[in-house]
Amino acid sequence: MPQQALLVMDVQQVVIDRFADDDYLPRLGKAIDAARASGVPVIYVVVGFRPGYPEISPRNKLFGALASRAGGLAGADRTTQVHPDVAPAPGETVVTKRRVSAFAGSDLDLVLRAGEIDHLVLTGIATSGVVLSTLRQAADLDFELTVLSDACLDSDPEVHRVLTEKVFPNQAEVTTVDTWAATL
Repeated sequence: MPQQALLVMDVQQVVIDRFADDDYLPRLGKAIDAARASGVPVIYVVVGFRPGYPEISPRNKLFGALASRAGGLAGADRTTQVHPDVAPAPGETVVTKRRVSAFAGSDLDLVLRAGEIDHLVLTGIATSGVVLSTLRQAADLDFELTVLSDACLDSDPEVHRVLTEKVFPNQAEVTTVDTWAATL
């Protein structure tokens, strides 16, 4: 039987602050609680950079703009921490990535392989960012995949709908938090 892990991706204070969905964190919290109660590992993925952003090329359109602004995602301040409403429990793994995909510039693959995890349950912000990029890379790495559509969030509801209803089902099972939790 495949060993699952719940990935909670980019649910940092600085990211959450950009969205107005008050129901998102409670839904995500329900998935986290269900995973913990069933012994499914919960792995957090955050985006972060060293002070001075040495990992970011000025040619990188997305992150280059971030590096040119003061503040952002450097160091170990509140912007790089998981939102307190869904914070990691003691002993849960937190992986820092350097790009959009949870695998890019991180040791996520090493953590998953060491834990003999071969089935990823994806959640996070944004559906068109970390979830899409991680799903594509994880599929190429031969992981079994599930996406919890209501535990993903995007600034464009139509993009979220198209990805979860038309694109993701080609490589993953797409379901809801409640349906997934009932199978554990």
